[in-house]
Amino acid sequence: MAEKKLQPIIIKRVKKTAHAAHGGAWKIAYADFVTAMMAFFLLMWLLGSTAKGDLQGIAAYFASPLKVAMAGGDGAGNSSSVIPGGGTDLSKVHGQVRRSDSAEDTNRRMDLSSRAERARQDAARIRALHAKIDAMITENAKLNEYRSQIRIDVTPDGLQIQIVDDQNRPMFDSGSALVKPYMRDILGAIGSALGGVENRVSLAGHTDATPYGNGERGYSNWELSADRANASRRELVAAGMPDAKLARVVGLAASDPLEPTNPRAAINRRITITILTREAEERLLGKQPLEVPIEQLLPEKQDNPSPGKQP
Repeated sequence: MAEKKLQPIIIKRVKKTAHAAHGGAWKIAYADFVTAMMAFFLLMWLLGSTAKGDLQGIAAYFASPLKVAMAGGDGAGNSSSVIPGGGTDLSKVHGQVRRSDSAEDTNRRMDLSSRAERARQDAARIRALHAKIDAMITENAKLNEYRSQIRIDVTPDGLQIQIVDDQNRPMFDSGSALVKPYMRDILGAIGSALGGVENRVSLAGHTDATPYGNGERGYSNWELSADRANASRRELVAAGMPDAKLARVVGLAASDPLEPTNPRAAINRRITITILTREAEERLLGKQPLEVPIEQLLPEKQDNPSPGKQP
């Protein structure tokens, strides 16, 4: 029997090793992909929300930036970029104008144009009225005699006519609103001249700073100045000035003296008639705050020879 051939014994030794750690390169690639997609969608949104004129301006700038820069202007189209550029405002080609900008600019131009035209009309009317009253006083011998007591000035509020008191020729009886005859003549002539006035009129009465004996609790310069203003209003209306043209009638007492250094001077007693411009009318009637002089006159009380009477 043949001997069995011995098989060699083979021993396999398997060396076990740990798996290699996974790398993070895929995370970087994914982040880059997400960033690219975000940039793409942002670009699509910008292209969709940009006017056609703006797109043309941007395209022209990047196609030939030097040419656009040399053309001068405000940039590529109407761009607000800090990069210098030029050319026409392409955002306004094909009717693509920003609605808010267009409406605001149009309204602003219309408002400025309207105000300028209104100011020109006011200036023309006030110049004509000034010349008319000057000529009336010059031609009227009686009024010419009182010219020193009639002051006519053009102010920012309009044409101002002031009838001032004179030490030897008062406009009203002492301490009352009874109009003197010569004052009635002056008011009658002015009222006649204002018969066709288009602008509105402000009327104010003023007194000096001499206090009443019972002025703190009773009838005072405030009431007296208001009463004198209303007495003057009646004379003006009776002479032909339309009552509807009166914007206000006020008594300012001694709050706005012509001679602040001498608050008891006769010249501080006056009637002020102002033919208002349209801008002044809007401001005085409440659309803008009325600026009233805040200077307060506090004269020392002295013995009044006629208590209860005001010159």
